[in-house]
Amino acid sequence: MKLDRRNWIVGGLAAAGSLLLSACDSMASSPAVRRGLSIGEKMSMAAQRLLMNRRTLAREYLSADIAPSFRVNGSRDPRDPEYLAHVAGNFRDWRLRIDGLVETPLELSLEDLRAASPRTQITRHDCVEGWSCIGKWTGARLGPLLDRAGLRPEARYLVFYCADNTADNPRAAKYYESIDLIDAYHEQTILAYALNDEPLRVAHGAPIRLRVERQLGYKHAKFVMRIEAVESFAQIGGGKGGYWEDRGYEWYAGI
Repeated sequence: MKLDRRNWIVGGLAAAGSLLLSACDSMASSPAVRRGLSIGEKMSMAAQRLLMNRRTLAREYLSADIAPSFRVNGSRDPRDPEYLAHVAGNFRDWRLRIDGLVETPLELSLEDLRAASPRTQITRHDCVEGWSCIGKWTGARLGPLLDRAGLRPEARYLVFYCADNTADNPRAAKYYESIDLIDAYHEQTILAYALNDEPLRVAHGAPIRLRVERQLGYKHAKFVMRIEAVESFAQIGGGKGGYWEDRGYEWYAGI
């Protein structure tokens, strides 16, 4: 059965109000919009998990389709002191930690990631606000990195901890997101370090951002600092699996 992944986007998604962090630029506060998100989640998850092959790819585009300027979404310049120190040092001392329910915790530099199972893809970023933008992303495939770490049998989700926070307040809650292992091992799920053949800029989530191409933009966490393998995210943040999920968004944002 051939399905168009974009046809599952519910019209209510475009009405979202003010997102401020890694996700999109506005957050939905309207009950009608949240109902739309809920319906969209259920339809998308049913389509992707019950009707589609787990390996089905999001549409990939041609170089001619790339937007002249990729729109910046969410936080543009985190004020976290540790992150600012990494920016000042051009991320030379930055390390991505992969830990939690793994046999071998990893600490990976940007050079390590550039050498690890690279993938380039030209895909469309769909924001919950209703806008889209096509860009060329290059990054390390997440699945092989998880294999290197060795997931323990009880691991079910990955939690991405980020450097950005609200209101430029270093003590405010920081952004986080989560995905399950089906999406983690998808061919197009990468830790992107380049956009349109250029190193990722701070405004776009440097040094790396998650690209999980079969989900809406608020799942594409920017400024990723750590990835934790967990059995449940019930005790993390507000227990819903992500910063905006804790504030009313649906956990599964498939398209």
